[in-house]
Amino acid sequence: MVSHPLVQHKLTLMRSKDTATSQFRQLLREIGLLMLYEATRDLPVEEREIETPLVRTKGLALAGKKLCFVPILRAGLGFIDAMLELVPSARVGHIGLYRDPTTFAAIEYYLKLPEDISKRLVVVVDPMLATGHSGSAAVHRLKENGAESIKFVCLVAAPEGLELMRAEHPDVTIYTAAVDERLNEHAYIVPGLGDAGDRLFGTK
Repeated sequence: MVSHPLVQHKLTLMRSKDTATSQFRQLLREIGLLMLYEATRDLPVEEREIETPLVRTKGLALAGKKLCFVPILRAGLGFIDAMLELVPSARVGHIGLYRDPTTFAAIEYYLKLPEDISKRLVVVVDPMLATGHSGSAAVHRLKENGAESIKFVCLVAAPEGLELMRAEHPDVTIYTAAVDERLNEHAYIVPGLGDAGDRLFGTK
């Protein structure tokens, strides 16, 4: 869990029902940067020789292919602009999933990924990890398309979603700002922050 004070402060503001759409959007952007900072702590680096205005010296630079961000549509899009500011060379894939209102199963309606995804660290982003069905389905599809190194970033997770993800994808590290109490009868996280997509795009 990412316990940085700034992350926790911004999450508290996002949880409030009085937070306007514009502020929610800005907070998600800001917290996305901080979450990505935590998720990229162990990126591989290599020594590189450069020339400063004064002398030749050596420094560290990222090694290998750069990252690939994959938002789960639609709420995951709220992370992407900020993450690309931090890592502008990253590629972006998209996976569209919606939750069947009766079974809560994840149904895919769109998938577009970089061809060289097997050579990149893939960071899947979605504000909520509720039942875990969408997150797990997204990771399954990424693996089917060649992804070998995957991390999952969310703001709020339910114990049920974490349990499912860990059971089905023990090789995927999950970064979250909070593990909430439970899911309600509609599979919404409690206390949660409501429907992240609706609050992000002002559709409710």
